[in-house]
Amino acid sequence: MADLSAYRFTSSHEWVRRDGGAATVGITEHAQSQLGDVIFLELPEVGATLRAGEKFGAVESVKAASDLYSPVGGTVAEVNAKLADSPELVNSDPYGEGWMIRLDGADEGGAELLDQAAYDALTTGA
Repeated sequence: MADLSAYRFTSSHEWVRRDGGAATVGITEHAQSQLGDVIFLELPEVGATLRAGEKFGAVESVKAASDLYSPVGGTVAEVNAKLADSPELVNSDPYGEGWMIRLDGADEGGAELLDQAAYDALTTGA
């Protein structure tokens, strides 16, 4: 299993990896496996301001559509352009090439983030 110690997770199955005042956001391995093959993503525009817990987009798969919620607040600095043509990257590499957005000025105010052990317990019922 990948070392996810630098990641924090939400109970709605998004992840965030902080790098100073910036943060990268995506969905978890568990979420993508529950969704099945991802076929489309609706992501915010660069410059959008998000608060922790706020909806920032949606993911559609062959099984379902789900809203996406920002684990932390910040300003959208980058959207993963590769996902427009290759949404399946969310399935094949959710913690790497399948990232969704990057935020500047990342703020955990109001965020309810879990470490890897707590998230694993949530998803396995342990």
